[in-house]
Amino acid sequence: MSELELMAEADRRAKSYLEGIEQRLPFPDQAARAGLSIFSEPLPYEGRGAVETLQMLDIHGSPATTASNGPRYFGFVIGASLPAAAAAERLMLAWDQCAATYDTSPIAATIEKIAGRWLLDALDLPRESAVGFGTSATACALSCLSAARRSLLSRQGWNIDRDGLFGAPEIRVVVSETVHITVRKALRLLGFGSVHLVTAPVDAYGRIDPDRLPPLDEKTILCLQAGEVNTGEFDPFAVLIDAATKAKAWVHVDGAFGLWARTSSRRALTEGIEGADSWTTDGHKWLNTPYDGAVAICRDAEALAQAMNSDAVYATASADAQKNLTLEFSRRARGIPIWAALRTLGRAGVAQLVDRHCNEAAWLADRLRERGFDVLNRVVLNQLVVRYGTDEQTAQIRQSVIDTGAGWFGMTVWQGRPALRISLSSWRTEHQDVSRLAEALSIAARN
Repeated sequence: MSELELMAEADRRAKSYLEGIEQRLPFPDQAARAGLSIFSEPLPYEGRGAVETLQMLDIHGSPATTASNGPRYFGFVIGASLPAAAAAERLMLAWDQCAATYDTSPIAATIEKIAGRWLLDALDLPRESAVGFGTSATACALSCLSAARRSLLSRQGWNIDRDGLFGAPEIRVVVSETVHITVRKALRLLGFGSVHLVTAPVDAYGRIDPDRLPPLDEKTILCLQAGEVNTGEFDPFAVLIDAATKAKAWVHVDGAFGLWARTSSRRALTEGIEGADSWTTDGHKWLNTPYDGAVAICRDAEALAQAMNSDAVYATASADAQKNLTLEFSRRARGIPIWAALRTLGRAGVAQLVDRHCNEAAWLADRLRERGFDVLNRVVLNQLVVRYGTDEQTAQIRQSVIDTGAGWFGMTVWQGRPALRISLSSWRTEHQDVSRLAEALSIAARN
């Protein structure tokens, strides 16, 4: 089979998979998972055929996928892939570009620069900011926090690029009690040990309490949240960022999914967020692009470019080349699917997508309260934190719903007790899917 015939066969199988996506169980059954044992084979001495390999992936792999690309997946704020974004990704893979610089890919450099400009416009963040397209919010946070530390040390007269961290002035990091694990991970990788992080107390909703904010100074990084991972709540940005600005501290905002509220009727939740120094968000969550697409945004473009610079004698580029804004040198053009999503949705479409999920989450919360569930958060966005009866009952209800195929969602711990964590973010999710979930939860509670 020729290369083009093989690609056509892959497209045929992908088309078949998508045609049945709405009928797939949100989580594969035991038989499908057991079928994965066929992949446990020794490395072949003689290569096996490409067609056989593709068949194996489809016949035994496709049934064991989570249907996160479907309408009934309510876990982890995972969006499905918009058709335009997925199609752009397919074409991008055929191009097989090294999207490091304009020299390695003029098309990638051009489109990603436009995508960055559009993101700043849609999110209404400082237009002079640098925008880097990375693999995840974790990687993008690492980039932004590296720029933050480098800038704060530079203000103290310390050159971290030359002298490293030995003997450097101490940089303090203040994080929320409910800080996301990816921010903790990024800080750990940068050498900020967990015992040295300063924890800011939160209120009943998981937001930093301004009255109990630890002291800030010009050697402090303050990490805030747009969309707490459980409740979807937002730190009170206006007052916190004002305090940080007066202290000359650096403010970083983790907005993996919550930053998109700024594009919608929920914009008021983000009031003051534009005053921060850096932000991260994901495309593969609420914007519904394929996975492996996130964004680092830094108000001081030069700070990010200097922190991430990877120029070499054989490969120099402009400061805004993606290799000089992200962790990766050899990289795929992650901004292209984001550009495709923004172009096909438009400003109005992004707002409608966010508002629809927020409205459905509020509707679901009302139905569950009517049926005896304890909805533990205010449901200001697309997140629900729910309990029913005892901790054991709550866990049993989740498993019962998963067994029916009405939806998949995870467990969390909120204020010391287990709870259900339900997220709405897939463009495929319609009201009928949310209604079906509500009914399945109610039946499981009665039983």
